[in-house]
Formats: sequence, structure tokens, C-alpha cells
Amino acid sequence: MLDGKVVAITGASSGIGAAIAAVLAGRGAKVVLGARRAERLEALAARIIADGGDVAWTVTDVRRRADLHGLVDLARSRYGRLDVLVGNAGIMPVSPLDELRVDEWDDMVDVNIKGILHGIGAALPVFRAQGAGQFVHIASTSGHRTVPGQAVYSGTKFAVRAISEGLRQEAGPDLRVTIVSPGITHTEFSRTMESPDLRARLVELRDRIAMPPEAVARAVAYAIEQPADIDLNEVIIRPTAQA
Repeated sequence: MLDGKVVAITGASSGIGAAIAAVLAGRGAKVVLGARRAERLEALAARIIADGGDVAWTVTDVRRRADLHGLVDLARSRYGRLDVLVGNAGIMPVSPLDELRVDEWDDMVDVNIKGILHGIGAALPVFRAQGAGQFVHIASTSGHRTVPGQAVYSGTKFAVRAISEGLRQEAGPDLRVTIVSPGITHTEFSRTMESPDLRARLVELRDRIAMPPEAVARAVAYAIEQPADIDLNEVIIRPTAQA
């Protein structure tokens, strides 16, 4: 169980982030939710409270450093500390490079990479001062192997894994760093995709074989539940049917 753990989660308004929030709250964690869509956060918080959970939330855009500091500050002001920061916010507007969707490339770098860095910048000094803390970064199986159409997205997720591993090596004996790399998951990932052919193929694949986001949430919970002297460094989780 996670009784009393204070866990902040970015990208918490839907999909994997919302599932992480619900699963962790159900296991006794105090969850602090950050995402861009206030109405989604408010609705999720209401469900968690109705189920007996303890939750706070604030609108958070991971592209803005100040928003990550605000999320961490909310955890500390509400609960007195922060034990875990889950860097989950991410977007996936994949497309072939020939389509030259440069604005979408920029967006992926800003959210998927800089969002993780902004979280580290906000939480690392707090964890150092506490003498304990854990980063959980949501990467992707695309951060292990790329395919046509996913070069930039994969590049951002390779970067998340590299940054996280570097952070782990620098963290010392008191901090933990976990990478969770999900395969295809039943989320709203297609919402940001403008490439019609690729979108159609990925949506068909999702609807046929995708795992529920709760599967990823359980992996995150497992990593957090380990004893303080055990650092579960990386988890790859995907549907059995995924190639």
C-alpha cells in the first residue's frame, strides 16, 4: 500500500495520468494532479474524493517552468512534502518526416522533453532537502525502437530515457528514478495527430489490441511500493499481442 505517500502527477486529466491518479489514490496515496484541462481535473478529483481518496489539483502546462514549481509547491503546502513526481504529460502527433510538420515537432520537444526537465528542476531541490524522493517518468516502447512515421516522437522518448538514466546515476543513495515504457495503450493519443493515414492505422491498432491505462498505472504503483532501498529502474509494459 501507499498510505501517506504524496504523489504529484503531470498530464493527469485523462488516459494514463488519470488512471495513475485513481489507482494510487485507491492504494492510499495523496495525489496532486496537474494538467491543462481544468474541467477534467475537477471531475477526476471529485471521483477520487467520492471514492474516499485525498486529492489536490492545479492547472499545469509542463511547457512552463513556473507551472511545475506551482505543482510541487501545492503538494508541499497541502501535505507538507512531496514523495514522488510522476512525469506523465506527453503528446504524440506522429507523422512522416516528409510532411514537414515542424510545429508539431516543436510541440513534442517542448512537452515530452522539456516537460520532464522542468519537473526535475522543480522537484530535485525538494527531494535533496528532504533526503528522499522518487521520479517516475513515462516514456514509451517507441523510446526503445522507432518505426516509420515516429522518428521525432521516438526521439523525444529516447531522450526521456537518457535523461532519466543520467539522473539515476547522479541521484545517489537517497533518490529513486524509474522509467515506465508503455506499449500501445487505449488513450486519447490520436487527439493531437493530424497525419490522416498514420492516424487511421494507429487508431485501428489501438482499438484492436491496446491495453487499458490501468495496466500502466499498476506498474507505476508497483515501482513506488518498493522498499526505500530498492530502485526499480525501468519497466516495459505492453499488450501481449503487440509485436
